[in-house]
Amino acid sequence: MTGLVQTSVTCLASGVDCFQIALSAPRANALEPDLLAALHAALDKLETSGARTALLSGGKNFSTGGDVGRFLEAAENSQAVEYARKVVPALQSLVLRMIGMPVIFGCAARGAVTGGAAGLLWASDLVMLSADAFVQPYYATVGFAPDGGWTALLPEFIGLPATRRWLLADARRDADDLVALGLADRVDQAPEDKAFHDLAKLDLDVALETKALLWDAQRKTAVQDRLEAETEAFLRRIAATDTHTKMARFLGRQEVTPNV
Repeated sequence: MTGLVQTSVTCLASGVDCFQIALSAPRANALEPDLLAALHAALDKLETSGARTALLSGGKNFSTGGDVGRFLEAAENSQAVEYARKVVPALQSLVLRMIGMPVIFGCAARGAVTGGAAGLLWASDLVMLSADAFVQPYYATVGFAPDGGWTALLPEFIGLPATRRWLLADARRDADDLVALGLADRVDQAPEDKAFHDLAKLDLDVALETKALLWDAQRKTAVQDRLEAETEAFLRRIAATDTHTKMARFLGRQEVTPNV
C-alpha cells in the first residue's frame, strides 16, 4: 500500500484474522483524492484476503474530512466542481462498499472526525472512541452540502429530527455524546485494543447474517440513492459564490484549519 494507508492482518484472541486499515496521510488524514484511492485499494485487498473482520483507524486525529484549502484553491482556478468530482463520489462509494461487504468493520477513532469523514464511522459496525474524539459537520460554516452519509445514513440511526438539528446547529458532539446517541459503542483510552477485544467476542456467523438482514437490497438501494443526491447537492453548493466566500473566511480566521 501507499504511505497514505497502511494495511496488515492481526490474529484476534478468538483465532480469527482481522484486516487492519490505518490512515496515515498528511494534514490529519484529509480526504484528498490519493487517500480515497488508497482506501479503495485497501478494501480491494480486504475483499481478497478472506478476513471477515476489519479495523479502521487513524492517528492523533482520525480524519478531518475534505481539505477546504484544496477546494478553495480549485474554486479560485474555476475548477471547484471538477475537484469535487474527484473527492465526493469516491467517499460516497467507500461508505456504500463498507455497508455492503460481508465483513464486520470496527472503527477506532481519536481526535477530530469532521465533515464527510464521519461517514466512515456511520458505515462501521462497531465504533470505539478515545475520550478526546469528537464529530462536527462544519457544512454550515463553509457552505458545503453534507456528504459521507450525513443525510443518507445518519437519519437511519438517530432519526430525521435529531439529524436535522445537528446539521443546522453545526454542533460538535464529543465521545460521550456519540455513545449516548448510539453512534459509538465505548469510550476507551486504547480504542484500538478495545475494538480488537470486542471483535474477538463476536459470533461472526450471526453477526454477518444480522448485517446482511439490516443492509438488505432495499435499504442499500435507498442509501445509494441518497448518497447520489448528496453528491449532486455538494456539486451545486461548491460552485456557489457564497460558498467560496465562506471558505475564504473560514481559512482566514483560523490559525489551525480543520478540514471538512
